[in-house]
Amino acid sequence: MGRFIHHCAVAAALSASAILPLRSGFAQESPAKVPPVMDHDMPGHGPIPEMMEHHGEPGAAMQGGQTTLVEPTLPGQDAFGAIQEIVQILEADPKTDWSKVNLEALRQHLIDMNEVTLKAVTFVKPVDGGLEIAVTGNGRTIDAIQRIVMAHARVIEKRHPHGWSAKAGTLPDGVLIRVTSDTAGETQHIRGLGFIGIMVSSHHHQLHHLAVARGEKRGEKMH
Repeated sequence: MGRFIHHCAVAAALSASAILPLRSGFAQESPAKVPPVMDHDMPGHGPIPEMMEHHGEPGAAMQGGQTTLVEPTLPGQDAFGAIQEIVQILEADPKTDWSKVNLEALRQHLIDMNEVTLKAVTFVKPVDGGLEIAVTGNGRTIDAIQRIVMAHARVIEKRHPHGWSAKAGTLPDGVLIRVTSDTAGETQHIRGLGFIGIMVSSHHHQLHHLAVARGEKRGEKMH
């Protein structure tokens, strides 16, 4: 009962009108049916040589009419690749202050992103102008949700390119966020994106990674 009251209190704080109790009127977001995977899309069945030749596959060379890889190009793990890209940028910039660089902070942020992207459970409810979403989880996922979703709501509220508004409040097991717009087209845009689409909308996050790695204050504000 205490948790129910807390959910209601948080929801009420997000707007002048009271919001229905958490998960009342919400629908859990569910994935669409995944299309069948073709044989040539399976691991170990890469593009046929003719396709690689046509598209100019990086790291590839022609030998006797056949395309062979000269060196590997994939990092093997997404977070590893993201950090590798940042390191390449830092090393190419003569102005990089290595006394401030903090790649461990970036690694921890990427762990949070993994928790939110793959482990959070979302419940959505249409509201005037957009969506209200309860983003919940367990254990470390709760902390990751509260760090990332709360910070992302502040960024949307301040400078989203489409003029969206975002209000968020913490829940015992996550965050309740409301994203809205004053225009009908953007309302449908928000509803079509859903939680993860809203999270990736706009191009600020990659720049945030660079700021975190450089140890800049604008990176710290996202946590």
